[in-house]
Amino acid sequence: MLGQQRIFSGIRPSGDLHIGNYLGAIKQWVKLQDDHEVVFGIMDEHAITTPHEPAALRENTLETAMLYLAAGLDPEKVILMVQSQVSAHTELAWILGTITPLGELERMTQFKEKSHTLGAKEGTMAGLLNYPILMAADILLYQADAVPVGEDQVQHVEFTRSIAERFNNRYGKTFTVPKAMLERESARIMSLDDPSKKMSKSGESERGYILLTDSPDAIREKIKAAVTDSGKEIKYDPKSKPAISNLLVIFSEFSGKPIAELEDTYAGKSYVEFKNDVTRAVIAGLAPLQQKFKELEKDNDSVLRILRDGSERAAAMAQKTLADVKEKIGFLT
Repeated sequence: MLGQQRIFSGIRPSGDLHIGNYLGAIKQWVKLQDDHEVVFGIMDEHAITTPHEPAALRENTLETAMLYLAAGLDPEKVILMVQSQVSAHTELAWILGTITPLGELERMTQFKEKSHTLGAKEGTMAGLLNYPILMAADILLYQADAVPVGEDQVQHVEFTRSIAERFNNRYGKTFTVPKAMLERESARIMSLDDPSKKMSKSGESERGYILLTDSPDAIREKIKAAVTDSGKEIKYDPKSKPAISNLLVIFSEFSGKPIAELEDTYAGKSYVEFKNDVTRAVIAGLAPLQQKFKELEKDNDSVLRILRDGSERAAAMAQKTLADVKEKIGFLT
């Protein structure tokens, strides 16, 4: 893999993954593994910055790994690791925290949103505030050239770039300064019941998202109930027709057909006919993944071995960066 661009990204094991995760991230990663050096993580340390149940976290971590693999990530091509199994993540995060102004953390959009929600219940925890520092450590440890992210995560990559540049300027060239890798149309899949919001399991209604493990009947019901826009035209216009535009993006991603072709195909046709075909495309697109997932569920031990091996390989890479950082800042080595 000499000379190839190195990619790092990861996802919190917060429960069942939905098609927003798949289309906005995992599907991209599967394409990247053939011509990039890639490290993908299951970020369980990030998952504990909000209230969680220990048993559910373990189950979700394993399920997330199975869905990664079922979606097409190949452990022979990628390093698939679990964040908590690589101690360098938290060690580097502490060091980076010593050169990070408090004001930068307080301005992060995600912190403002979550601290408003969670803080009203039990106060804001330091882990939530320091979340971006840990995310920066995740990326910088592997000297990543690029980070595939959705639009809502670009701010975190910019924050990471700022920390890398600050450290490099103070202590000498140490970190690769990463760039955000954003795929425009599939970067952000919106909720089926409120296209002004990103598709998320934390939404008010289960009808807002389609899980990767949803049955054909569940998918059919959710798309049938998806909100539409006024008028009858089926066209891609996120400002005036956000609901139909969102369905067009989903349809395009699962069918492989360009949005312009779909607009031509459904010119003059009804929303009902359009939704029926979106449904068929999603069900067909998820079928191979769901079959592979069922097979992996029967063989937990092999998945655990893949994670242990990936975490060991990741740790070896991370320790090289961490050793350089420690030497640069004056720790005894």
